[in-house]
Amino acid sequence: MMLAVRQDYDLYIGGEWVSPEANERFPAVNPFNQNEWATIAQAGASDVSAAVSAAREAFEQRWRGVPGVERARLMHRLADLIERDADRLALLESTDNGKVIRETGSQMRFCARVFRFFAGYADKIFGKVIPVDRPDIFDYATMEPLGVIGVITAWNSPIALLANKVPAALAAGNTVVVKPSEHASVTTLEFAKLVEEAGFPKGVFNVVTGDVRTGRALVEGGGLDKISFTGSSHGGREIAAAAGRNLTPVILELGGKSPNIIFEDADLPKAVVGALAGIFAATGQTCIAGSRLLVQRSVYAGVVEELARRAANIRLGDPLDPATEMGTAANQPQFERILSFIESARQDGARLITGGEAAREGVLRDGLFVKPTIFADVHNQMRVAREEIFGPVLSIIPFDREEEAIAIANDQSFGLASGIWTQSLNRMHRVSAALRTGMVWVNTYRAVAVQTPFGGVKDSGFGRERGEEGLKEFLTTKNVMINLSESERDPFQVQT
Repeated sequence: MMLAVRQDYDLYIGGEWVSPEANERFPAVNPFNQNEWATIAQAGASDVSAAVSAAREAFEQRWRGVPGVERARLMHRLADLIERDADRLALLESTDNGKVIRETGSQMRFCARVFRFFAGYADKIFGKVIPVDRPDIFDYATMEPLGVIGVITAWNSPIALLANKVPAALAAGNTVVVKPSEHASVTTLEFAKLVEEAGFPKGVFNVVTGDVRTGRALVEGGGLDKISFTGSSHGGREIAAAAGRNLTPVILELGGKSPNIIFEDADLPKAVVGALAGIFAATGQTCIAGSRLLVQRSVYAGVVEELARRAANIRLGDPLDPATEMGTAANQPQFERILSFIESARQDGARLITGGEAAREGVLRDGLFVKPTIFADVHNQMRVAREEIFGPVLSIIPFDREEEAIAIANDQSFGLASGIWTQSLNRMHRVSAALRTGMVWVNTYRAVAVQTPFGGVKDSGFGRERGEEGLKEFLTTKNVMINLSESERDPFQVQT
């Protein structure tokens, strides 16, 4: 499939495509060949305000009163359209951020699955009757939508991250204003066209694009009932602080430095595959990347050798080629950041096993490619083991005992994901319970399911996405207490 001619994208506000007030635009750059293939609108504060107002009006006047069964029908229709256009959306996203099309294609179809899952909840948001102490009091609680949700997504997986937030928000009866990353905005704008085609009321779904100025206007401008953000821990801190000044609650899905632990009794061929997929899939540009590989010393040398052999054979190339196994860094700043971390690891004394540089050969010459990189004999206090790189760089750390592995794994400010490779049922449960992360995989890594809650602890953020917990993030509880008696005690009347 080939891309159509270069396109200029406007903002999507109140069901209309509108030019930014200041008419400022910036290019979308393909990280594989550096071609400028689209232009994106830079939304100003007035544009953001208009989007929030449109979402508020849609919530108050239309969407909150739409029965759940109708919300579900629209969401199922949207899921159908996502599946219909999955290949086209995957092409656009891989062109925008350099992720291999074999992954973006599956992410588009998973997005449709998430919409169907939450569509099933739309007419099943039940309240409850609460028995209280007085028999003449009838009490019940209802679950209601919050209102207008601000959604801010990152550049590594725009549609997958949107799917973690928007379906649950819409199913609960909220309206949304989405601000995608300026480094990868196209698929979110194309998604808005599908929302329009599906027949959602105007203003239910809005998109404002732009750089940090747009995000700041959305977070600081008020009018939001909750903000859901995926991005760096630094960005999360800034958003939480700004939102706090407006008393706006937030969901933060932030960074990670996830430990992937191989014990000596593991199925080693399976564990090696899991370790490779955990860090080099998505070019390491994922918050759940298993970037710290902890390997028990008795099997350490063999695992290091096999990982080096396999990593050196990973096929880099055009992200649009289904045969390509690893794509580019998503943008120039990220490319430079990855290379700087590699140099830092060298200076700190980590032993380079493979990779360690940009790839410029042949078809890779113009792309932002970094060779799959592995450092062995890493100490957990090295910078390469403590800070999130967000790239194809694996740090291998040896350990001797189970307790030592747990201590190393938890000695980290992040707490998003972790992995365990063992054939001992007892060890699976012991270590899973001891790890301070929001997600633990056992004998697999990077597996996802729409039914399961996802989110982190510590510097990896708070709140949960997907699953029933993800729906509850976008609901609030209202209690109703009814006096059924014929009279009410007067607290100001003297009792005799």
